[in-house]
Amino acid sequence: MTDYSTKWNEGMTFEQYLSLVKTLVAEGKSTGPNQSEDLLEYSKMNLRRMQRILKTFEVSEYQMHGIKALGATNVLAITEGWCGDAAQIIPVASKVMDHLAINFKLVLRDEHLDLIDHHLTNGGRSIPFLLFLNDQFELLAEWGPRPYPVQQKVIGFKNKPEPKPPYTEFVKEVQLWYHHDKQKTMLDEWNNFK
Repeated sequence: MTDYSTKWNEGMTFEQYLSLVKTLVAEGKSTGPNQSEDLLEYSKMNLRRMQRILKTFEVSEYQMHGIKALGATNVLAITEGWCGDAAQIIPVASKVMDHLAINFKLVLRDEHLDLIDHHLTNGGRSIPFLLFLNDQFELLAEWGPRPYPVQQKVIGFKNKPEPKPPYTEFVKEVQLWYHHDKQKTMLDEWNNFK
């Protein structure tokens, strides 16, 4: 059984996470043990995406009824700074949880493999992953790693026979979907917790 309270205590605030990503990018690094030019470039783009979302996304009371009904008092996100889905999701989650006075913390996936291994997606360590917890740090609901339509795109891409289009083109297609959706699908999914 996962001890979510220990993971919570090891977590960082969104502000600490954003500061960490900024610092690492300035040093030419990404989060996680694996370092590459690609991960650095993704981290740079994701930092810009997060900053844009923080400026433009507005929380609406209408969008919050399902999350309120769930009764979560804490949300723990599993993420990494190089993850394009996380760049679209984590800033929104931060703003929503702040608006609802729900505590929000983050842990890095590659520093907490034991945690993500309890929340695999089709056998993979896909992120971001949000864990909705009560006061006793018991799991009430989980969501991730991305909105359903994007998850279907990912599955479709993985199942395409070779030769398939370059992964960089697929990433652009996914980011364009996020841009047009403007977080609506994700918020709808969060509001459908039972």
